[in-house]
Amino acid sequence: MNTQIRSKEIKVNDATKAKIDAEIEGFEKFSLQITSVEVNVTKVKDTVGVEYKIIIAKQTPVIINENDTQLEVAIDKASRRATEILGKLHAKVVDHKKSSIKDMEVIDS
Repeated sequence: MNTQIRSKEIKVNDATKAKIDAEIEGFEKFSLQITSVEVNVTKVKDTVGVEYKIIIAKQTPVIINENDTQLEVAIDKASRRATEILGKLHAKVVDHKKSSIKDMEVIDS
């Protein structure tokens, strides 16, 4: 999985990059064939915005935007929302694969 972290008008230090990388690694537990994650960190007036763009094979990208006055809080909010959305996508994929012809019962008539 490719990861890109970009920042605009704000300095992102190594500890913050490590925190973002750790959050992104947590997305792998959903087994959704995530090909890349782009993280954009921007500062607008008094708030910091974090955007995750998660590219999943054969699906539309998942884009999450969160804003807060503190960078760490914005990262946590965006990661929490990403985890919820990826969990729902994972549940859809698992439920879809659950029912197959092999599992169906034969009814004698």
